[in-house]
Amino acid sequence: PVAELIGHRLKVTIPLAVLSMVIAVGLALVLGVYAASRHNRIGDFGVMAVTQIGVAIPSFWLGMLLILLFSLTLRWFSAGGFPGWEAGMWPGLRALILPAAALAIAQAAVLTRVVRASVLDVLGEDFVRTARAKGLTRGQALRRHALRNALIPVVTVIGLQFAHLLAGTIVIENVFSLPGLGRLIFQSINQRDLMVIKNVVVFLAAIVITVNFIVDLLYFAIDPRLRHAS
Repeated sequence: PVAELIGHRLKVTIPLAVLSMVIAVGLALVLGVYAASRHNRIGDFGVMAVTQIGVAIPSFWLGMLLILLFSLTLRWFSAGGFPGWEAGMWPGLRALILPAAALAIAQAAVLTRVVRASVLDVLGEDFVRTARAKGLTRGQALRRHALRNALIPVVTVIGLQFAHLLAGTIVIENVFSLPGLGRLIFQSINQRDLMVIKNVVVFLAAIVITVNFIVDLLYFAIDPRLRHAS
């Protein structure tokens, strides 16, 4: 029964975490590369200021603000609950957009700073200067040569952030009344159901280990030096 309960709740938590990570990575890549390409200019300072705000805002408070704006005022999304995947792909994803955004903002703010610093480090390498000397513009050298090499530390941080996303679901799923693993843990703590808590924590630890293993495999796809060394 516990395994069946966890499996049912995973249908909410895993899509929520994946959607949050997709939003966070997308925002971080765009903002981080933009800030690095405009180093020490107004655009760079503006992005860094926005990321500082993003880091400082608690996800649960941001979630409540999103509910006030997009649910109660604009009425674009529901204030909470989950219709189930049986209702269709779009209704299910629509119910996860606001909680995913609330989780993703803080992660995107941290990841943006990592992307910016990594891209700036790579832009100072000899192979980038050689590409510029061959006639490539700064943007072309950034897209063709610098970005892929800058992704190595970024992928490492993404793997670490996935664990933070899973921990953040405990609060966010309660704010949005989502029937996921986070809400299950919260309810089990209130009811002192140690058996459920133990099984869920072990399962989440296994997910984190699996994600970090996938990150290690991605290094071989990103960095050709590792393939040649092996």
